[in-house]
Amino acid sequence: MPTEQLDIVGTSSIRVDARDKVMGKAIYIDDIQVPGMLHGKVLRSRYPHARIVRIDTSRAEKLPGVLGVVTGADVPFIHGESLLDEPFLARDKVRYTGEGVAVVAAVDVATAEHALELIRVEYKELPAVFDPVEATEPGAPLIHENVGTYTRAASNIKPIPGTNICNHFQLKTGDVEKGFAESDYIFEDTFTTPMQAHCCIETHGAIALVDDETNITVWANNDSPHRARKEIASAFKVPMTKVRVIIAPYVGGNFGGKGGLKAEAVALAIAWKVRNRPIKIMYTREEEFCSTIGRHPSVVRMKTGVKQDGTFVARAVKIYLATGAYAEKGPTVSTFAGISGAGPYRIPNLSIDSYCVYTNRQLAGAFRGYGGPQTAWAYESQMDIIAHKLGLDPVELRLRQVYVDGDRHANGQILKSEGLRDCLVQVAESMEWNSKPLGKNQGRGVALMERAIKTPFGSAAFVKVNEDGTVDVLSSTTEVGQGSATIVCQIVAEELGVPMASVRKAAPDTAFTPYDASTTSSRSTFHMGNAVKMAAADAKQQLLALASKLLKASPDDLTITQGKVHVKAMPERALPISKVLSENYGASGTVLGRGYYYPEMPEGESNYFSRYMVFWLLGAQGAEVEVNRETGEVKILKIYAAHDAGKAINPMTCLDQIRGGVTLGAGFALSENLMFKGGTVLNPSFLSYPVPSALDAPEIEPMAVEYAHPDGPYGAKGIGETTNVPTPPAIANAIYNAVGIRIKDLPITPDKVLAALKRKDER
Repeated sequence: MPTEQLDIVGTSSIRVDARDKVMGKAIYIDDIQVPGMLHGKVLRSRYPHARIVRIDTSRAEKLPGVLGVVTGADVPFIHGESLLDEPFLARDKVRYTGEGVAVVAAVDVATAEHALELIRVEYKELPAVFDPVEATEPGAPLIHENVGTYTRAASNIKPIPGTNICNHFQLKTGDVEKGFAESDYIFEDTFTTPMQAHCCIETHGAIALVDDETNITVWANNDSPHRARKEIASAFKVPMTKVRVIIAPYVGGNFGGKGGLKAEAVALAIAWKVRNRPIKIMYTREEEFCSTIGRHPSVVRMKTGVKQDGTFVARAVKIYLATGAYAEKGPTVSTFAGISGAGPYRIPNLSIDSYCVYTNRQLAGAFRGYGGPQTAWAYESQMDIIAHKLGLDPVELRLRQVYVDGDRHANGQILKSEGLRDCLVQVAESMEWNSKPLGKNQGRGVALMERAIKTPFGSAAFVKVNEDGTVDVLSSTTEVGQGSATIVCQIVAEELGVPMASVRKAAPDTAFTPYDASTTSSRSTFHMGNAVKMAAADAKQQLLALASKLLKASPDDLTITQGKVHVKAMPERALPISKVLSENYGASGTVLGRGYYYPEMPEGESNYFSRYMVFWLLGAQGAEVEVNRETGEVKILKIYAAHDAGKAINPMTCLDQIRGGVTLGAGFALSENLMFKGGTVLNPSFLSYPVPSALDAPEIEPMAVEYAHPDGPYGAKGIGETTNVPTPPAIANAIYNAVGIRIKDLPITPDKVLAALKRKDER
């Protein structure tokens, strides 16, 4: 734990976005109006898999108020984060119901919608496949016939030619078959999860402008502007200097869903044809459910061999993730799912195969903790199955096996800053494990989680000290509601020695804010936190050098406190930063600090999507539930959640992240399920998709465990993304403890509970 005295870091400073949001002044993408702006609408496929025989747009083009219509034939470009496999609009064939086949630009939304009705598309249906396991079998309809030839973002993305598998990740240690032979007990279980929708408050939206010289400007609610810029430049084969991505000051929710190109892609498609006019496309809520992305549906098969005393000997895991019609972020998700697929436990013999599989449904991609909820659901449910069979306490069994500092992870990495054991101990103590009495049909359960984070990726920042002593932070980290703007301002204020009120963060704009890989994977506090800390330290040294001449002291003998430079030994000898600048530069003086953080990597581990992780996301949760045997309803009495923050830069923000994550996890556990008939979404509305509201949030006791990381800013790690991961298995384990039924397929709905109780009673 850092020993220095901290004034701002570690305090629950009021969020820098609080006033704008409370006063209704926050600017989102739909608030942005650009002169001359047109409005776009997308015509979408009614079939999950079909050849496009003909598209007739002539009637739509003649409609008064329509400025242009574009089809896939007009934009023969391909994009994608992991594999270059996705057209901006469907070309030759459609691969999922809801895929865009044409876009209309008109003077208003109503005219654009009318024009869509005038477009005629002739299709020839093709066989479709929807289940990820079936899609891997010989003879399954091929969704991408040429997957083996697609350009890959990294050499360790491994599609299998002639199949629907767009990535196969493998991790093996020891001799798993020998381990099973030496085991006293072998457990084999299959666990499944459905597609979960992001349900962000603000839908996807973008404004695109392309001029006659192919200069491209995009305004968007995207979480990663520099990544989007690179993807756009690559697709359109223009220099990155011709692409500018401007992010709205506020993004109305993300959870991973606002990455890549969604509304940006279709807006760019029409803007590529209709030049010199900005065109806005805002998705409807139905499009959010049917034509963006969700959490990967999964099938996880887990086989574990143990000794009589509970010692783990071997584990084999097969993970099938349905990525939908295009790879999107799927190969990354399958890699992360594979790396942590065996759980945060010492197991000497492992075999993990993680498959990212094309299906004829909408895309799946990044979603809070991606890869983590699917695998934790499996390994933490089976952990309790094993404990029950062997007559062992579930907490004690986990404490025996859980990773601690100095252990070698399944990926071969020696672990440091591993605070998971502390998280479990705090949860067990808080919920008075096995000592607090519970009522009839009530039960308790625990679950752990670990998840990899994107490594190695870099983050850059500028810290500009203005003439009046105020400070601007130029960073491409996106404020998507998680509080990152507040965190970076706190770090800058602490490092530079200025009041928090004098620091503000600029909205990302690739023309001005420096590179950041992405606002994903809970990497911002660690990576961008380090970058802004370095930039603030750089600016501070420049200020001290300027002040040394005025205060007649060595820079080493000076410091900055509350915006004033003073001599350490004589605090009364001080000058405000504004005075230091004006005395040196007159009215024109500013200072620019620069910082760039890129984690130090072991030799041979510098590749994109490395198996080495600069830190791990870790947490433990306990659940107390009550099961109604008559209705099958599961009532959550309380959730106890401890997550390893390293150092809580803003304790209240950390606790709020835990509260939000637990609520999201509870929805995944008990109600959320994007249902399909074939390739068609049956419940594309909040009327039929039951996402928990604030009133549905359970009682939560959040705990931010501070197990400092030596490389994190002030010891901090990320925390927000995976606070939802252990919630479903903790609830399932509590249900088993309450009424003795084990459900392996999420969500745990009342009908499944009643059916399981009936089977139990019939035995």
